Amino acid sequence: MKILIACGGTGGHLFPGIAVAESLLAQGHKPLLLISQKKIDAQASAKYPHLSFKVVPAIAKPPTLSPKMLPFMVALWKSIRSSKKIIRDFGADAVLGMGGFTSLPPVYAGHRLGKKTYVHDSNARPGRANILTSRFCTEVFIGLEPAAKFFKTPTLLTGTPARPEIINLPSRDQAAAKFGLDPDKTTLLVTGGSQGALQLNRLIAQAAPSLPENIQILHIAGPGDYERIRSENPKRRPGYHLMGFCDQMPSAYALADLAIARSGASTLTELSLAGLPSVLVPYPYAADDHQTANARVFSTAGAAKLIQEKDLTPESLAKLLTDLLTNPGTLNAMSEAAKSLAIADAAERVSMEITAQ
Repeated sequence: MKILIACGGTGGHLFPGIAVAESLLAQGHKPLLLISQKKIDAQASAKYPHLSFKVVPAIAKPPTLSPKMLPFMVALWKSIRSSKKIIRDFGADAVLGMGGFTSLPPVYAGHRLGKKTYVHDSNARPGRANILTSRFCTEVFIGLEPAAKFFKTPTLLTGTPARPEIINLPSRDQAAAKFGLDPDKTTLLVTGGSQGALQLNRLIAQAAPSLPENIQILHIAGPGDYERIRSENPKRRPGYHLMGFCDQMPSAYALADLAIARSGASTLTELSLAGLPSVLVPYPYAADDHQTANARVFSTAGAAKLIQEKDLTPESLAKLLTDLLTNPGTLNAMSEAAKSLAIADAAERVSMEITAQ
């Protein structure tokens, strides 16, 4: 079968889309991935020369009452027309959108052409774009069970597809060598995701000196915050490894005993697959506060501690992290709970459902 996958714009849509494409290819099917002109899409696609990609203009919906709505509607209509041509030229049997407004035109076009259509939503509280897109879908794939109640279209719990390298982690010794850290020391991983992590980065940097000396910290601040955090904290404690960007996340997960992170769906998927306990600090400005809904799933299961950014101080954060990092029994229980939430074969579940009907 020929499957069109719309997955451009953000890593949270792109990498799950690539994982599904890999699964389809392994089953003998032919996927074509629609990506945007963004740099992240170009960089990622270059790593997968065996997959077929097509670049299409990305569409982001402005506020409903914005004067930009008219140009948006024009662009949306053009994108739908372009999507119909791509579907016909490719000979697609089905269309899968991995979420966001970039999924709407191809899915709607596939619906109008009588194709099987699907959308995947990773969050516990789905985005409005996906709820709209779902109206034109044969079925909706969800990453977390609480999302089901938001859709009128039939849903299937598949989990969120992840890259194979996240599922098959390196050894702890190999991982420590990547960062020049000690594999025998308890390790805290700090990762803020792709947006909105400055305050979280500052809290960690200020709390770090109060953590026990035998704990090492791998702090991925993000390229936008790296210089600021480095300049604000020129005398970091020993065992504090600050990075602007990390392209070795499997190694970071393999080395860590605890993570403190935002609670985007892709991050949570990877934490569960790695069986990594976490302190989750939702991005406070996420649409419909969906990151809190995501974090609550993990907190309720015992896999994470959920705390809002406004409730944190460097002192309270240092105490929380110290209590967890010095209690192996608690970390082991949280790790088992995280593993219980993992769906390692999510990509296969999605690809098998699309090709079975």
